[in-house]
Amino acid sequence: MKKKSIFKIGIVELALLFGISTIGMPNICQPEQVAAATSGKKSLRKFVRHTMAQNHVRGSIVVIKNGVPQKISYGYASNSRKIGNGNRKVVYPTGSLQKIVTGAMIVQIMAEERETNQEFNQNTKIDRWFPDLKNAKKISVGNLLTHTSGIKPTNTEVWRKHKYSESAAIKMTVANANKFSFAKVGDYNYNNANYILLAGIIRQETGQSYQANLHKRIVKPLSLKSTFTAAALPKSKLIASSYYSNGGANYCNTVNLTQAFASQLLGAGNLLTTPMEYYQIQCGLTDGTILTQKQFQYLTNLESKVTAYSGGLHIKKSGKLKIAYGNLHGTHFGMWAQLTADNQNGIIMFLNQTNDRAAKEKKVGYRILQHIKPGTFLPE
Repeated sequence: MKKKSIFKIGIVELALLFGISTIGMPNICQPEQVAAATSGKKSLRKFVRHTMAQNHVRGSIVVIKNGVPQKISYGYASNSRKIGNGNRKVVYPTGSLQKIVTGAMIVQIMAEERETNQEFNQNTKIDRWFPDLKNAKKISVGNLLTHTSGIKPTNTEVWRKHKYSESAAIKMTVANANKFSFAKVGDYNYNNANYILLAGIIRQETGQSYQANLHKRIVKPLSLKSTFTAAALPKSKLIASSYYSNGGANYCNTVNLTQAFASQLLGAGNLLTTPMEYYQIQCGLTDGTILTQKQFQYLTNLESKVTAYSGGLHIKKSGKLKIAYGNLHGTHFGMWAQLTADNQNGIIMFLNQTNDRAAKEKKVGYRILQHIKPGTFLPE
C-alpha cells in the first residue's frame, strides 16, 4: 500500500428565542436497537454494502427509513482494523458538518442572554468581540452564520505542524483574514473563518472553552459517548484513516488526520463523532434537546441568508430537506448528510475512502436515498 503521508493520530432545552411554545412537525428518532432485525433491514444492508463496493467507497453510513436508523459499515478504519457495525472505538471527522453544531450553540446563547435582557442576536455586529478585524463594524453574527461576511482567507486548511490552542486558532484566523481583501458584506462567500469566529464568540460570551460548551450543550444532553473535539479525543478512540481509490485498487495513499491540522479549524472542522451520534444531534436540533423547532427555524432562515445555506445547513424543497457536505483538504474523507426535515428518512454518510470527488460521493449517497424513498431527495 503506497502511503502519501502518515501522521500520528494523535448542545438541554432552553427558553424559546421568542418565548413562544414549540409547534412543529413530528420528530421521532428511535434508537437503532428498538427495531428487531427484519428481512427488510437485511435487504437494505445488502444493497448499501453492494453499492459501496461497486463504487470503491468505504466507511460508515446511517440509513434512516420510516423513522428507524440503521448503521451499515463497510471496509477498514485503518490498515489492520475493520470498521465493523460493532466497533465502538472508531470515530470520524465531521468536516463542515460541524458548522450546524456551532450555529446551534450560538442560538442557545442568544436565548439565554435574552432571558437576562442582554442584546445578542443575528444583527449584532462582531466588532463587539473582534475590534481588530477589518470590516467588523459592518459584519453581523448573521453574516458569519450565512457566509455573507465578506471574509475570505484561502489558508484555513493548511497542513501546519503547530497544534493551536482555541484562543490561538481564533487569533490566527483574525490575523489571516486581515491579510486578504474583503468581499462585499452581504455576498455569499463560503469560508471556514466565519465559523471559527463564531467559536470565538461562544468562548467570549460564556467564558468557557468551545470544548466545554460542546460537552455542556451537545454531548451531555444527548448522552453521546463518541463525540469530541480532536484535542479532547480519549486514547480509547480511534480516528479512521482516510484512503484513496481511483476505482481500481483500494486503501491507497493513506492520510491520517492530525490534531495539529484539526486545531486550526475550531468550530468549523475539528469535531469527531460517529454517523449514529450525528443523527442524534440532528434529531436534537428540533426536539427541544438542543434547540426547539422555532429556534431551528430561526437559525436556518436568517435575515442575511442569500442562498439555501443558513446556520450550517442547506435547506431545500421549501424546508422539506436539510443537506450538508464536508471534507478536509489534503485527506480522502467525504461526509454527506441529507435528511427530511422530520428526521424520518435520509442518510448520514461518513466515508474514509473516496476518489476525492464530492460529486461522486453524493452520487453514491443519492442512489441509496432513491432506494429508501424514491423521489424525495436531491442528487446534490
